[in-house]
Amino acid sequence: MAIRTYREAVKEALAQEMALDDRVVLIGEDVCGGQAGTAEVGSKGEAFGGVLGVTKGLWTEFGSARVIDTPITESAIIGMAAGAAMTGLRPVAELMFMDFFGVCHDMLYNQAAKFRYMFGGKAKAPMVVRGMIGAGFSAAAQHSQSPYHIFATTPGLKVVVPSTPYDVKGLLIQAIRDDDPVVFCEHKALYDIKGEVPEEPYTIPFGVANYTREGTDVTIIALAAMVHKANQVADKLAAEGISVEVVDPRTVSPLDEDGILESVTSTGRVVIVDESAARLGFAHDLAALIATKAFYQLKAPIIMVTPPHTPVPFSPVLEQAWIPSVDRIEAAVRKVMEA
Repeated sequence: MAIRTYREAVKEALAQEMALDDRVVLIGEDVCGGQAGTAEVGSKGEAFGGVLGVTKGLWTEFGSARVIDTPITESAIIGMAAGAAMTGLRPVAELMFMDFFGVCHDMLYNQAAKFRYMFGGKAKAPMVVRGMIGAGFSAAAQHSQSPYHIFATTPGLKVVVPSTPYDVKGLLIQAIRDDDPVVFCEHKALYDIKGEVPEEPYTIPFGVANYTREGTDVTIIALAAMVHKANQVADKLAAEGISVEVVDPRTVSPLDEDGILESVTSTGRVVIVDESAARLGFAHDLAALIATKAFYQLKAPIIMVTPPHTPVPFSPVLEQAWIPSVDRIEAAVRKVMEA
């Protein structure tokens, strides 16, 4: 095992899969330095590697035929990736910010996601769409959203939202090897967190939740950066004798319904923490699942901790109030324990 940041784990997964399989290509804005493949090896431009340096050095290692810089045109990036996937490659397309998926939604929603179904399973579109999600950097309304719940409404798309360096590497390798299109959401607040990661390639199967804390009194379900806040709450309340179980679904689609329901029926209380949306978001889908399949096992009403139904504010003060906080999660747990 080695210590890797979340950012390093993403790059390591990409590099290892590109070394193992010549069909894996990387496509996106600034992925090789913003020089459209013309920068000199070792130059500052070549070393840029995306807006947060995730793909730094991959162009040097694999060349411009496999690490392809594109203009700022998301529809072309995803259209190019979908076409490449349908004709035998395994492209990894970087959208930079998932906020801009709307301009290329047809390529995902109407083309790649339906390709296998339309051809009776005889054709496939093995592609990965990587992109950043999450608030907390004063990046304002158009660069701070977490729209994974929207992707999850589309049959044929797999949606992954990792929370740790270990998970992000194993799930990204699984995504690259998967024969269906995968939307891979990387929370920008997690890029610098560190954790133990195997140096060799490995996969984590989709649809298997991770219990980051085990407990008996209440279940917290959370994704991405919210998992770490949930863990903080669990550790704090443990000192008071409140036993909190934290469940990280890791993938929104497929969803580990059995794993989630097992935890909820065991504790009888649940708090769902979600950064995606206050209305019709992932939290609401989970609440509906639990109310439908585990209602009589509940000891208290389901509580959801979400942002307000507004765009993400630019003001740092307002933004921090918008993001679900440790204090709000703790208050929700205390409230559900009173019922």
